[in-house]
Amino acid sequence: MTSQKPKSSDVAAAKPPSHSQYGAASRPDGQPVRFDNVEMLDEFLSRPSAALIADLQAVDGDIMIIGVAGKMGPTLARMAKRAVPDRRVIGVARFSDPEVKRYLEAHGIETISADLLKPADIASLPKVKNIVFMAGRKFGSTGGEDLTWAMNVYVPGLIADHFAGSRFVVFSTICVYPFAPVLHGGSRETDELGPPGEYAMSCVGRERIFQHFSRQHQSPGSIIRLSYAIDMRYGVLHDLGTKVLRGEPIDLSMGHVNVIWQGDACSQSLRTFRHGQVPTAPFNITGPETLSIRALALAFGRRFDKAPILRGEEAPTAWIADTSLAEGLFGYPDVPLERMIDWTADWLARDMGSFGKATHFEVRSGTY
Repeated sequence: MTSQKPKSSDVAAAKPPSHSQYGAASRPDGQPVRFDNVEMLDEFLSRPSAALIADLQAVDGDIMIIGVAGKMGPTLARMAKRAVPDRRVIGVARFSDPEVKRYLEAHGIETISADLLKPADIASLPKVKNIVFMAGRKFGSTGGEDLTWAMNVYVPGLIADHFAGSRFVVFSTICVYPFAPVLHGGSRETDELGPPGEYAMSCVGRERIFQHFSRQHQSPGSIIRLSYAIDMRYGVLHDLGTKVLRGEPIDLSMGHVNVIWQGDACSQSLRTFRHGQVPTAPFNITGPETLSIRALALAFGRRFDKAPILRGEEAPTAWIADTSLAEGLFGYPDVPLERMIDWTADWLARDMGSFGKATHFEVRSGTY
């Protein structure tokens, strides 16, 4: 485990770096016109808002992020550290990619290497008051359903029991809901769950396990039913823009989605620490608009001056979330849809890089 002092730009959250230092112009609201490089993107993604800083300062204790090495974890960890630089922020993962570990440590986040399928590794984790649980398995579930259930249900039981009495923010997915009619505003947190496929069923299991131990140990918490966080290097907009740019066909059968800027998703998720309940209760975290895949593809077509190749017809149902609960607490996301489309189109046109991980948003079978 290592610890480094956070960089001055991270500590001074109230005085974020000027985009001019990256050679980029800013909009009147302070958001960039575009991202000139990965460093600029990561800085902006992890920039904490004044509201997040206030909410985390109202919650005492250090923060541990379990499963920190995924696509979203480094952003959330760095954002938390920038919001409360005087606290310990600890990232736990196997760190099969050592570059992720180096990145976190360079930004003041302590790291612990652990295999979450080994009870002894979990038992050795230091007790921390605030736990963000981001570990899980989705892709590769078909043919490996047993490992998916172990990661998504067995591991949560070990974690929830080990950190009895801690506060929890638990990442889940919109896939725990059945498909909702796209004209009816989306699934609400109080709706009955009914997911297709074993992956989504195991995610319901993860939620129920955390709720059980929340009651047993009086551990307050929130469950983040997330739908499609957007980074320039992956996400639904990245997938659609790439297909339009390359002239690849776009399947319209899953015709509607919600998306949210990854920085907004991390901020809202961390802010739920202040709203945890016993038993652990869900929040839909995504953008409030029901978005047409066809319309998004056409929007990229206009920006690239290329007609998208569209296949099939939109189904009348999709995984769509009603975000009234989160919006009532946290307001509208800071980054609007059109800006995300502009940024993504610009990033792709300049071939600035990709994680190479498709969202498979078009899959309706629940099989991944």
